[in-house]
Amino acid sequence: MRLHRLSITAFGPFGATQEVDFDALSSAGLFLLHGPTGAGKTSVLDAVCFALYGAVPGARQSPGASLRSDHAPADLPTEVQLELTVGGRRLEVTRSPAQPRPKKRGDGFTVEKAQSRLRGYDPERGWQALSKSHQEIGEELTQLIGMSRDQFCQVVLLPQGDFARFLRADAEARGKLLGRLFDTRRFAAVEDRLAELRRGAEAKVTAADERILALAQRTEQAAGPVGAEATPIVARPGEPGLAEAVLEWAAIARSTARERLDIAHAVVTAAEGRQRTARHALDAERERDRLQRRYEETRRRSAALEERRPEHDRCQERLERARTADRVAPALDLREEAEHAHRRAADDLDRARAQLPPDLADAGPDQLTELERRFRQELGGLESARRAEVRSAEIDEERDRLERESRADDATVRDADAWLAGWDTVHAGLRERIATAQEAATRAEQLAGLLAPARRRLDAARRREALAAEADTAREALAGARERALGAHETWLGLRERRLRDIAAELAAGLVEGAPCTVCGSAEHPAPATEGDGHVDRATEEAALTAHRRAEEARTRAEQALGLVRERHAAAAAEARDAEPSSAAAAAAADAGTEPDPGPSVGELRDLVERLTTEHAGAHRLAAGTHAAREALDAAEREHLKRLELRQEAERRAAARTSRREALDREQAVLRDELAVVRGESGSVAAYAERLTRRVALLADAAEAVRAEQEADRRRKEADGRLSDAAFRAGFDTPEAAAATLLDASAQRELQHRIDAWQAEAAAVAERRGERDAREAAEQDPAQPAAAQRGFEAAERLLRAASSARAAAEERCAELSRLSREAADEVRRLGPVRQEYERIARLAGLAAGTSADNERKMRLEAYVLAARLEQVAAAATARLLQMSSGRYTLVHSDARTGGRRAGLGLHVVDAWTGSERDTATLSGGETFFASLALALGLADVVTEEAGGVRLDTLFIDEGFGSLDDQTLDEVLDVLDSLRERDRSVGIVSHVADLRRRIPVRLEVVKERQGSSVRHRLA
Repeated sequence: MRLHRLSITAFGPFGATQEVDFDALSSAGLFLLHGPTGAGKTSVLDAVCFALYGAVPGARQSPGASLRSDHAPADLPTEVQLELTVGGRRLEVTRSPAQPRPKKRGDGFTVEKAQSRLRGYDPERGWQALSKSHQEIGEELTQLIGMSRDQFCQVVLLPQGDFARFLRADAEARGKLLGRLFDTRRFAAVEDRLAELRRGAEAKVTAADERILALAQRTEQAAGPVGAEATPIVARPGEPGLAEAVLEWAAIARSTARERLDIAHAVVTAAEGRQRTARHALDAERERDRLQRRYEETRRRSAALEERRPEHDRCQERLERARTADRVAPALDLREEAEHAHRRAADDLDRARAQLPPDLADAGPDQLTELERRFRQELGGLESARRAEVRSAEIDEERDRLERESRADDATVRDADAWLAGWDTVHAGLRERIATAQEAATRAEQLAGLLAPARRRLDAARRREALAAEADTAREALAGARERALGAHETWLGLRERRLRDIAAELAAGLVEGAPCTVCGSAEHPAPATEGDGHVDRATEEAALTAHRRAEEARTRAEQALGLVRERHAAAAAEARDAEPSSAAAAAAADAGTEPDPGPSVGELRDLVERLTTEHAGAHRLAAGTHAAREALDAAEREHLKRLELRQEAERRAAARTSRREALDREQAVLRDELAVVRGESGSVAAYAERLTRRVALLADAAEAVRAEQEADRRRKEADGRLSDAAFRAGFDTPEAAAATLLDASAQRELQHRIDAWQAEAAAVAERRGERDAREAAEQDPAQPAAAQRGFEAAERLLRAASSARAAAEERCAELSRLSREAADEVRRLGPVRQEYERIARLAGLAAGTSADNERKMRLEAYVLAARLEQVAAAATARLLQMSSGRYTLVHSDARTGGRRAGLGLHVVDAWTGSERDTATLSGGETFFASLALALGLADVVTEEAGGVRLDTLFIDEGFGSLDDQTLDEVLDVLDSLRERDRSVGIVSHVADLRRRIPVRLEVVKERQGSSVRHRLA
């Protein structure tokens, strides 16, 4: 993977768009990314990570943090664009985080959703859009790069602080980092799965043992007293021998139960013989007793039958006469029906004649019909009068409607005149309200333009006060650093002077007899110098020189810190004065030992901001009414036009109503003259027509009633003749005698049932009197069924007791056999389950490090990570040897420490002493280049693990300040060797000496309007 170009807009400390040309920086192989603290060096790396993965490194992805620059204008969106080559494809990815933007309409902001775009370069067609989906772009880039975000941040960005902690960490912390980089979750999942399988298999074994033990308990309950002869089961679930003990106990109980069953069978056989004999005796006595009672019952029934013979004869005679009278019944029904019809017709005629006038009380049907016809003709001639009457009512309703409309229009005209009278005053007031709101809006805009600078000046004044305190602290720190540097310098000069004074003795200490002197060249040494008191050796002098240099570096840092604070203080003071900052003025003030003019105080600026805020809020409230005032004016003008139109329309309708009312009056006069002739004494034509209609109905009903009464009388006379003839033919003297003899169907059925019952009883008695066995039984002694019953019940009780005992024995044997089979089946099924559990338990214990076979107690995940750590240590050693001049080697250790598990130990071998020690014992500089070598080695291993994706661009973040010159040269040589096969390395550091050693640089400059980048390619 090679980076070509990075464009950063409104991101982090960068307020505007900044371009980073990685192609130009990578041409030298090694380039430096430097700048003051807080300028945004790490933000460049964050932008690369954000472009590739849509998020910054996890350590800087704090909750609620915003990627948008505070220096950027509101209308400039935050965006990161990265052009790179990965997997043989040239791509351009552009990402924008979720961010606020000004609303297109109105004031305020709205949140713009996060966006992503991916383009690919085709040599023939140029740049082609590939996707705008976050998910698709993320999956595509992750697949091409072959690393997750955590792996990328650990391998490509190389954060040195993490690897320094990695060197000093314990096995657990190393395991977490390596597990995140190499994604060994599948091995941990295997451990968890094996543990889960072990628990499941163990649960199955325990459940099977519990089922077997439950079967044993059920067997013991089923055996009852038989189980007391067997040895009780004392084994528990999971204990060996439980299955065998249960099977043995069940076999003993089953054998004893079979012996008890054989005894029960013999007892039941004897009881069944006694019960059969008693049953035969009981049946014989019951039969004799039944025959004797039957004979006595037959005699009683025969006597009762003779007593009921006269009643039987009467019923038979009455039934025969009723059946003869049934021939007269139709004529009787016809006569009764005709009589009822005549009475109804007579009643209807009386009611109809009562409603007629007295002169028509005796009129015949023809006279009534003729009078009805004349009245119907007169009723038909009233139709024209009805229409005239309806039209007259319609005219009255229309005149009422016209009167109501007239009153409503008069009210509308009065309301319109009252409203229009105040129109001029309302119109002028609304226009004045609009003018006032517009003036307030103008004032609010002016105050808003003053308020924002005032707030910035207030914030600057507050920063100025805080920076003033920081400047005092920095000056005190500088004075102390200068004093310490001066003391260290004097100490070093004194020691150097003392060493030079005794240098002869130091040289004499190295003389060897017969070897030439390094000063005079003589092989003889007659009087070598000796060391005096207070001799200073070279190591002491170098230690003092080192302390002096460190003190000078501390002093330089303190001066730089004070200068930076003064610059920030001068910038804040200038912003508080609302003037451009002048670095020359700040420097002159610093040289003179004074501070620049601070400008207004915080309190003054706070009062100014509060006053402007209050005035702006008041003007904004007035200006907010502009829209409402305009709407009120528009509504009032619309109402004015509406009122004018309503008044004119009401006047037009009044004129039309006048002409319509006159026409209606003329038509009404004609209709009234016509109706006066027709109505007569009636109130209306409808009343007169209703009276005629009632007369017609009465006449028609009366004529029909007369005819119906005459017809009913004729039918009654015909029915009387038929009834007399039918009674004579049936043998009755009068129709009344025939009617008295009649019986209804239910009475006849009752008589027939009584006759049939007597005859059936007579036949049954005759049949039973002929039974020979009953007669013979009656001649014998009385039967004794009660004594036979008692003997049978005693035999029955004995049989039931024996049968119950046998059934219990059979049930016990069957239940014991079934439970024994179930227990045997459970034991057979338990065998494979127990074998499976033992196999899984061995595997789970081996993977979890708890098995005795796992001597080092290493978990499966730790074993895999140990192999990865061994690869990383081997890859890191190749570079660590060069950085440490062949002194140090990193080795992996799987030895156990204390009671902890083994596998993730990391030691360093010191070639000077030949000893192996923990990496936590390395010094600061040694820790840095050891962690750098470890990071580079880890990058190689992770790259190989990710599928061998080539990483052409690497970044190393900080840590070089702890190295001396020689070690720094060796580290840079190692980094320079990474350029092989066109690989480039970017070093992120603010160490000043690196600027001299690395000519190609990307400088991040911190400015008031936001940071910017500068390329230095020579």
